[in-house]
This record gives sequence, C-alpha cells and structure tokens, in this order.
Amino acid sequence: MKKIFLFFTFFLAGQFAFALAFNCDAHFVQGKAPEFINQKLAVRAVPLCFESYAVMHSGLSRTPLWAAEHLTANHIAETEMIKRNNTFHSERRLPADDRAELKDYAHSGYDRGHMAPSGDMPNKNAQYESFSLANMIPQNPNNNQNLWAGIEDSVRKFAKYRGELYVITGPIFDGSSVERINFRVLVPSEIFKAIYDPVDQAAAAYIAPNARGSAYQVISIADLEKRIGINLFPALDARSKEVAMELPEPRPHGRKLR
Repeated sequence: MKKIFLFFTFFLAGQFAFALAFNCDAHFVQGKAPEFINQKLAVRAVPLCFESYAVMHSGLSRTPLWAAEHLTANHIAETEMIKRNNTFHSERRLPADDRAELKDYAHSGYDRGHMAPSGDMPNKNAQYESFSLANMIPQNPNNNQNLWAGIEDSVRKFAKYRGELYVITGPIFDGSSVERINFRVLVPSEIFKAIYDPVDQAAAAYIAPNARGSAYQVISIADLEKRIGINLFPALDARSKEVAMELPEPRPHGRKLR
C-alpha cells in the first residue's frame, strides 16, 4: 500500500510540475478547473496538462472526461498556418492499465475522435500533443467527419469573431449498457462542447449523439452539468449557466458555415 501511495504521490507531483511549465490555469475561466459533482467520476481520474489544452483522463473509461481550451482570435489565426500531421500516440504519462493504446482502436469501426481538436492547435508541438489518445474517444466516423467537424469549425469562427472563448469538450456515457472497443475503451453515447463567452458573460453547449446524422441540441450549461456530474465552469454565476446563449448553426464539414 505504501508503494502505491508513493507512486501516485510522485506521479501527481510530476503532473503539477508539467502544469507549471505550461501554466495550465490559463485554459480555465479565472484559472478554475472543472470540479466533480459526482465523486464516483474521480476514481482513477488524472489531470493532464498540455501546451494548448488540459484534460481530466479517466482510467475507467480510458478516455478524457473533459478537455479544456482557451481560444483567442490570435490563437485561431496561428492554427490556420499549421498543416495537419496525424501523429496518434498513447499517453505514456498514464499507467499502462489506465491508458488507451492504438491497438484498441484498430478495426473497431470507430474514429479516434479528438476532444480538443487538432485544428485548434497553434503550432506543431501543440498539434502533436493533441494526438495523444488521452484526448480521444471512440467516435462514430460519420459524426466525427461531418457534424462534429462542422461544430468545431463553427466554434473556431465564433472565437475569431468574439475575440476569445473558453471551450470544454467531452463524452457522455448514458444508458444501461455501454459498448467497449477491444473490451477496454468505453464508447460514449453522446458528445458535448460547452462554450463560455467572457465578453458577454454568456454560455451554452452543443450536444450530439455519437452516431450517424446531423441531429444536435443547444442546451444550458446548468442542464449539461446535471447530466454529466461535473461543474464545468466553477467561476460562472448561476444566470450564465441557466440561460443558454445562441450558438452558431454548424454545417457538415466542407460546407460554408453561417
């Protein structure tokens, strides 16, 4: 037991040092990271800090529970200069039994779906980090490559227009039975992308089934937090969470977004 305790002490200390290197607080509204409402989610959950995003990774689902970003207009302008390079890799900072591996996704029928999108990354190092499997969920290919890509594009355009946005993306595991790929990685039933506009102090979230089609909803942050058991934006007041602001209507990837 003592050895296990020491392992996690040093592991978390390493994560803290890594966070300091990149100032992970900058990814969160007023520096306040999401908090668990449902404490069962905290079991085998580990925070990971990256240059342009942060995640809370679950060793139970072997996926992120959320991925947080602070998008700015300057940030988005830099992303447009970066050519995509698909460098998918497992996250070696996680214990072997808790992390997803490339073989888990092989021949599964699911895409390795980014939560913090590679298209949001402002340089090559940040893009490489976005391809960590700690930032991935098993995502329906049609959803990933069409509707969800459209949502990601619309959020980037919205951030460029508004000047800055705080964005948190993650999976929802709902239903009596949840599929696992390779008997290891949980497949989400839905996906969310929560957005806070600090200029208007307004927020809302997209939510979509992890399935083929173009169906999605825009809901309040308060409603989303009740569903997922996570306080996504601890710094926000109740009104910002209870009233859903209007979000851009996404279009399938490759088509012009309004």
